[in-house]
Amino acid sequence: MSRILATYLIETSHPIDEAAESMAGEQSSGTFVDVPGETDELRERHGARVERVTELETVDEPSLPGSAPPEGATEPVQYTRAEVDLSFPLENVGPSLPNLLTTVAGNLFELTPFSGLRLRELDIPAAFADACPGPQFGIEGTREVVDVWGRPIVGTIIKPNVGLSPTETAEITETMVDSGLDFIKDDELIADPPYSPLEERVEAVMDIVHRHEDRTGETIMYACNITGDVAEMKERHDAVVEAGGNCVMVSINSVGLSGFLELRRHAELPIHAHRNGWGALSRCPQLGFDYAAYQVFWRLAGADHMHVNGIRNKFCESDASVVASARACQRPIVDDADTVMPVFSSGQWAGQAPDTYEALGNVDLMYLAGGGIMGHPDGPAAGVAHLKQGWKAAMEGIPLETYAEDHEELRRAIKYFGPVGSCR
Repeated sequence: MSRILATYLIETSHPIDEAAESMAGEQSSGTFVDVPGETDELRERHGARVERVTELETVDEPSLPGSAPPEGATEPVQYTRAEVDLSFPLENVGPSLPNLLTTVAGNLFELTPFSGLRLRELDIPAAFADACPGPQFGIEGTREVVDVWGRPIVGTIIKPNVGLSPTETAEITETMVDSGLDFIKDDELIADPPYSPLEERVEAVMDIVHRHEDRTGETIMYACNITGDVAEMKERHDAVVEAGGNCVMVSINSVGLSGFLELRRHAELPIHAHRNGWGALSRCPQLGFDYAAYQVFWRLAGADHMHVNGIRNKFCESDASVVASARACQRPIVDDADTVMPVFSSGQWAGQAPDTYEALGNVDLMYLAGGGIMGHPDGPAAGVAHLKQGWKAAMEGIPLETYAEDHEELRRAIKYFGPVGSCR
């Protein structure tokens, strides 16, 4: 395929075919009137094409403000929703992720014929994907670092979110690593603040991690938050490497595609991509992005792990959306080398493990719990144990309540966090 294919959900009071053509023109060779130089030959070579239009339902009220009905429209105005496929010549973009984003998700969101417009899916030619960095570690590489196979990677987030000194962070880390975790990460709200300079924090944390590894032979992955401008991220990445670290975390919406690409080209560690701010891009169902399209940009840019929320999470995202997001991360763009590990988090405990496993059909994921570990009535070690027990039960098809009869940590968790099928 030498063309980029983008699928949109639109809402408009204009004739559907005309509205779709206006999108194609705005995002390629055209504008609102014919202009000199826009020849048939140029349109043939560089114009976007409407490949499919599927009309859906009609509604009486616009989903978004600012749209304008067609000239001469009579009341009452109705708004039709449709799914539209547009294709763009690869030549228009070249091997550039920022310019791809401009092309498929640029000014079209502001066009007045539309009272709703959302990018749903994005299919990329192999030639484009091959020119992008892509994940350096992905699923298999991440598993190799921590040597965890045949089950989810179980982890947590250092809490409180903010305010801990490097020494206090290390003290909490020591409790966590001794509990049997595979993975620990900074909260997205802490990177290099005055009360916890990154170099001091990563040295203190990795000292604990290395002592644990020397004692047990078990590797813990620590995702140190290095979010900042490009120069800062490179310097902070190198500080993590110098301290013997094995993962970095970045708030991707904060640093942007160009910043993330530059970090990926510099990095020698796995990159944990945190999507905070995602709700602003997705929460309105008639505007923004579906995660299936959004995650393509960051995978091609080089993310190794991507957050997807969790089943019965504490946020507004539905379970169906969470599962679809995780599946998208695991679905090849070109081949298995570009798949990434979905990160389940937000209000998770063992109670969601059976549903997560049944919905996803595999264990190639990170399963992060904060309160689900630290809040266990018998302490963090029991919190980690109950998560692993819950996943083992799910994988073996044994109801959690049955498995809990012989596993005290899970039994206590069900009594405290439960019932099974709920979130805390």
